[in-house]
Amino acid sequence: MNGKDLYCKITDWFSRNMEAAETELHYDTPFHLLIAVILSAQCTDKRVNMHTPVIFARFPQPSDLAEASFEEVYELIKSISFPNNKARHLIGMAQKLVSDFGSEVPSETALLETLPGVGRKTANVIASVVYDKPVIAVDTHVFRVARRIGLSDGTTVEKVEKDLTEGFAPELRPKAHHWLILHGRYVCTARKPKCGECGIREWCREYLENNTMLR
Repeated sequence: MNGKDLYCKITDWFSRNMEAAETELHYDTPFHLLIAVILSAQCTDKRVNMHTPVIFARFPQPSDLAEASFEEVYELIKSISFPNNKARHLIGMAQKLVSDFGSEVPSETALLETLPGVGRKTANVIASVVYDKPVIAVDTHVFRVARRIGLSDGTTVEKVEKDLTEGFAPELRPKAHHWLILHGRYVCTARKPKCGECGIREWCREYLENNTMLR
């Protein structure tokens, strides 16, 4: 099966079986989603969601967080991974939103990446989820699943992102990120992929290779 056919099969299956794919991070405004995504780096969405209600209530607007002390923010996130760095990033991000963007979360990835704590993956998440931009965020789940299935042979995040961007139609890219991340989180897990439960195994490169070897 060539690459185009594989993308068509994968797109068709997910369109029919995961139509409502969306972020599992809880948020109510673009600013709060930005906080949640920064906190989710190397941390589970479940743990982040346990802490964000208090954070959102304390910092409803960028100006509130911009004026917060490091100690105040740290106390709210100290049980989340890398709280020292994330506390500094959150305050710096809010300060830059206030000073450079009129307290509005920008929609362009290049501008998002100028914010403290915001790398390419985070910028793509915000751009796609909030603004429906035709970009794909590649995290560890997306990277793993794309390579296992055969959607990409890339050995870097940048190459995998490039392949997925070329393979999925622009209007599907925001949803494709969630298809792959949710599939990786619950089915195509890192250590013990649940191939018996996988609806796309008949097109999965790794599954087909492993089963051919066992014959």
